[in-house]
Amino acid sequence: MAVVVALLRGVNVGGHHTVGMKELRALCESLGLGDARTLLQSGNVLFRTRGRDLARLSRRIEDAIEREAGFRPAVILRTCGELREAVAQNPFASRRDIDPSKLAVMFLASDPTQETRDAMLQIPAGPEEVRIGGRELYIHFANGMARPKLKIPLLERSLKTPMTGRNWNTARRLLEIAGEMEAEGD
Repeated sequence: MAVVVALLRGVNVGGHHTVGMKELRALCESLGLGDARTLLQSGNVLFRTRGRDLARLSRRIEDAIEREAGFRPAVILRTCGELREAVAQNPFASRRDIDPSKLAVMFLASDPTQETRDAMLQIPAGPEEVRIGGRELYIHFANGMARPKLKIPLLERSLKTPMTGRNWNTARRLLEIAGEMEAEGD
């Protein structure tokens, strides 16, 4: 069974689109996803699945949340291996001047075309720094994430795919939990 991380977009932010983590775990279990575990209150759930079609699984989770909670968040999935690769590919990893709390990884629902990548990279970002690799966008928020100059919705529109972000510490913690689950086996 594969260990998969589901990243829900825009849940439990500012009192809107709330989903309890206990309910999210139960929802995953009801879909036949095993050993569901959550991290924080921001829509991170890890589980085991035999399913190979992650796009279909993503839609099933979105459908179930819509039925149960009355709204439909984008659900972006990554296998443990894909998450491991996303963390390993961090283009800022060698920079000692970067505080991990000011670094975010945006997980994209699909792989943007080269044309959309190039267009996105032309968006003025300063003082933030933006790098893209695979289906991840890495952003260093030099002045913190509270009030960035860079508008995330503009990046999303230019890439033409939904995305959801996690700060670097959360991304690493998700990988740690996924790795533990993988080591536990079936």
